[in-house]
Amino acid sequence: MSIKIGLDFGTSNSGVAIYDGRQVRLLPIDRQNVLPEVVKTVLYITRDGQFSIGQDAIAQYYRHNVNRQRRYVRKWAGEIDVIGADMHFVRDVYVMVDELKPGRLMQYLKTALRKDGFEGTQVFERFFRPGDLVQAYLSLLKRRAEELLGEPIDSVTLGRPVKFSENPARDRAAEETLRAAALQAGFRQVEFELEPIAAALDYEQTLTRPENVLIFDFGGGTLDLAVLRLTGPGGQRQVYASGGVDVAGSDFDRAIIEARLLPHFGLGSVNHQPEILEMIQAVPDWMALPELATPLNRNTLEKAIRAGLAPVRLRALQALIYNDLAFTFYNRVEAAKIALSSQGATTLSLEDSGVSFWELYTRHQFERDIARYVSQVRQVLDETLAASGLEAGQIDAVVKTGGSSNIPLFTGLLEQVFGAEKVKASNAFSSVAAGLAIRAGRRG
Repeated sequence: MSIKIGLDFGTSNSGVAIYDGRQVRLLPIDRQNVLPEVVKTVLYITRDGQFSIGQDAIAQYYRHNVNRQRRYVRKWAGEIDVIGADMHFVRDVYVMVDELKPGRLMQYLKTALRKDGFEGTQVFERFFRPGDLVQAYLSLLKRRAEELLGEPIDSVTLGRPVKFSENPARDRAAEETLRAAALQAGFRQVEFELEPIAAALDYEQTLTRPENVLIFDFGGGTLDLAVLRLTGPGGQRQVYASGGVDVAGSDFDRAIIEARLLPHFGLGSVNHQPEILEMIQAVPDWMALPELATPLNRNTLEKAIRAGLAPVRLRALQALIYNDLAFTFYNRVEAAKIALSSQGATTLSLEDSGVSFWELYTRHQFERDIARYVSQVRQVLDETLAASGLEAGQIDAVVKTGGSSNIPLFTGLLEQVFGAEKVKASNAFSSVAAGLAIRAGRRG
């Protein structure tokens, strides 16, 4: 009998668990991490085609890239047809590439599944579609789980958000891409469960009496909700309603950068320079920033700096782009966001390879920066509750899971609607994986 696992493929973090019919076991899938049961959803691809994930990927990225040399060469990229009036000719297209670049670190792989207009990215000699990146990540995750269990794994129950996208066609396409990636990764049987339902299955193990429960699953990529009637471990359950919205932790990171950090890279100091403004405005975009490191952009920045146009800020922008600091930069922003869940103030800071900024950042400022998202969260909460046919007073427990669920602004919203005594925190990073394992173990 083959092992069946639950696999929480998350936007920021992932996890794997198994269920033996009595208890859940979370696998220490990344022993280098502070929480070994949690592995960061990052993928590092080297020039010679080697892949690594989690803390191993991050360590290799820093070892290979920080303070390294660069050498740009002109490389043929293809041909284009040029047609005009009575003319038609074919023209070669060349791009400048860094032939010394040792590898590329990819993150937010799950977001790539649903991002409109993103068809993939070129990594050295190969073009990777979103499914290719996910397949590479899942393959390594599967291999690690098999090494820990000492047996092959054929069957997986994967979590998925209530809505990958508001567009039904895009939503179906994202699930099918994820299914195909899992099959290509070596799983023979692939099932799906909604992530908030999985979190409910984990919470159900603690019940001694029936409850009406609202699951508030707020992670790095989406907010997912479910309203259920739970009767206890192994009992009957009824799903009254589910809902979701494409708002979560990565949006808050971007809001912090846009509101607080872009001036450190020249916003407000550079006018009438569209090429430079475009670079500054790309800083919050995790996919766009690595693509800015071209010789043309370097020359544009050098000319502006020599002309005395905000030289300190533009040198910082140049260092952020060309010294491979994007991953460090985004992680400092995320760390500040996380810190504000437990304290009233923190710092936004980075001192590394030409980038130097320090700024006190308070919870009040953060809540103001993300205020535009609160109405979206409240709307989907109200809609899901209305669809369930229950009133707020009929909900016995509100279970929070996912890293963003600990943000006090949203905890306060839940307490305002349902009452503080009903709002409960589960394990933010493992409850979905645990529930997926329970679902996997109970399927035939």
